[in-house]
Amino acid sequence: MKIGKYSFGLGDRFNHQGEAQLKAIIMANEAGIPMIPVWNKSNREHQIIQTTPKQTRKEADEAVNSLVWEGDYYVDADHINLLNVDHFIQSSNFFTIDVADQIGVSAKQADIKKFVSSCKEMMGELRIPNIKEKFTITEDFVISVAKKYLFAVKEAGRIYRYIIQRKESNDFIPEISMDEVDQSQQPIEILFILKAVALEGIPIQTIAPKFTGRFNKGVDYMGNIRQFKKEFEQDLLILDYAIKEFKLPANLKLSIHSGSDKFSIYPVIGSLIKKYDKGIHIKTAGTTWLEEVIGLASADGAGLMIAKEIYKRAYERKNDLCIPYAAVIDIDHSKLPSPEEVRTWTAGKFASTLRHIPDHPDYNPNFRQLIHVGYKVAAEMGSDFYAALVKYAAIIEENVIENLFERHIKRLFLT
Repeated sequence: MKIGKYSFGLGDRFNHQGEAQLKAIIMANEAGIPMIPVWNKSNREHQIIQTTPKQTRKEADEAVNSLVWEGDYYVDADHINLLNVDHFIQSSNFFTIDVADQIGVSAKQADIKKFVSSCKEMMGELRIPNIKEKFTITEDFVISVAKKYLFAVKEAGRIYRYIIQRKESNDFIPEISMDEVDQSQQPIEILFILKAVALEGIPIQTIAPKFTGRFNKGVDYMGNIRQFKKEFEQDLLILDYAIKEFKLPANLKLSIHSGSDKFSIYPVIGSLIKKYDKGIHIKTAGTTWLEEVIGLASADGAGLMIAKEIYKRAYERKNDLCIPYAAVIDIDHSKLPSPEEVRTWTAGKFASTLRHIPDHPDYNPNFRQLIHVGYKVAAEMGSDFYAALVKYAAIIEENVIENLFERHIKRLFLT
């Protein structure tokens, strides 16, 4: 199983927008962008909403059958580890192996020594084709990389082999994720991480590193765009080098987690993958959930009342809701409107405050991020919330499609 060049991770918290998401992917293909849908949902999200991976598979299959999609598509076991992967084995054909928690755990001394020995030929002055900068690789540097990342890669190997045993097949897409950490991986570190991956025998097709800057949920990139451009370009070239030197899969590509809404760096990403003819995997995380709330608010009446109630409950529990996402949100609580103020808002005011149009005078990224992590309160509303998703399905679908195609896909590939 080989994933295509361009793929989009379609997060859908409540399993109601599969068709709307696929319609945006179909529009991309009709516009000449060979985009592949990947429905993803993490174990944490399943636990919070009380759903199962089988429901994500059902949503994807039903959308594909309804719209007569004849291309490839995948269901991603998102951010899995050995403790929860069993729930996803039968339903998934894409596994995001998350080893962020193992970064910094030192491997056995014998394993470090063996890895360092395997890198002897890379030591000294190392040049990567098309990268002007030359890298001086010392034994101390390799040891430092091994101490930081080798245990994590070995854990990824354990998980990969466990999946093969349970599925009785290696016919799935393996991805390694190490993005939800505070410190980014430098391009030269990624080279040695990929060396370890190859030695571990993991045929990864995508890798999700932590890039420089902040990749917060559902809002724009925060950081030095010039620095990001330099490092992202080097990452692409290092992947090319690693594919050839370490015999990794030829279609290995970068994966950008929390990649939704990173509008300021989309032109950078788009231009560089075109320049080097490389693929990309973009995860749009909880963007679709936000469009559901926008759709409810835009419907006015009862829909707007539900949207306001979601915000009220999220505001009252903001500390608890934010803690699990601390690494990927930055909320200035002093800039959150009070529920009392929000109660007075019109449908247009609520929607424009939440919708990600950065230059709109109403837009509030703090408001947006809080609702982003507040999907738990919607789940707790139960039948009232789900009934509203059905009642206002048409206007929600319009917002989901516009968001994915107009604000994301077109910005990345058609500008």
